[in-house]
Amino acid sequence: MNTLHHSPTTEGPAHAALDISALVGAASWQTLSPAIRRRFAAAHDDVSYVGEMELRASWIGRVFGLAASLLGSPLAASRKNAVAARVNVRNDGNGGVVWERVLGGQQVRSTKRVGPDGALEECTSGGLSMHLDVFVDDGALVFQSRGYFLLLGRMRMPVPGWLTPGTCRVEHRDVGPGQFRFTLTMQHRLWGRTFHQTGVFNDPHPL
Repeated sequence: MNTLHHSPTTEGPAHAALDISALVGAASWQTLSPAIRRRFAAAHDDVSYVGEMELRASWIGRVFGLAASLLGSPLAASRKNAVAARVNVRNDGNGGVVWERVLGGQQVRSTKRVGPDGALEECTSGGLSMHLDVFVDDGALVFQSRGYFLLLGRMRMPVPGWLTPGTCRVEHRDVGPGQFRFTLTMQHRLWGRTFHQTGVFNDPHPL
């Protein structure tokens, strides 16, 4: 087990424990590979994944990246190849799971958790947050946004779609023994594709 030590990143009362398998549904969950099910199992051990990413952002994506940085919620708004990347995953102590992505010298951190309505949400340390759907698509586990909001204490302020970088789709797909591909795409209904990031990571605990 690779135990990580970080300061807490979430505030407020504890949420229901995140269980991705329950949100996906038993039948769909069983269609995923054993490796994916283990990586997203409820209350799994803290772990780090190391790999390389390709980063792409349109000009409007870079504008959104700058705006998000003012909220303390950076988006990787670069255009680079073979960026050294590390993803640290840990339980936050309040029922959620922290995903900390270190891309070169930039850190992007968010927490997936169960929201007040019992659905999945992802919140950054700066307050920019998404309502998420989670489902299986052709053997991959997919997280897709269905709206953004700002989390200010216990206040939730919806963000109009035109003020966001677009629908966010994250795909987690096995590509070989002990390896998986992470792909993030953001598609805006007016501006088209604003972000595209993809890379292959090594699993320190291959099946």
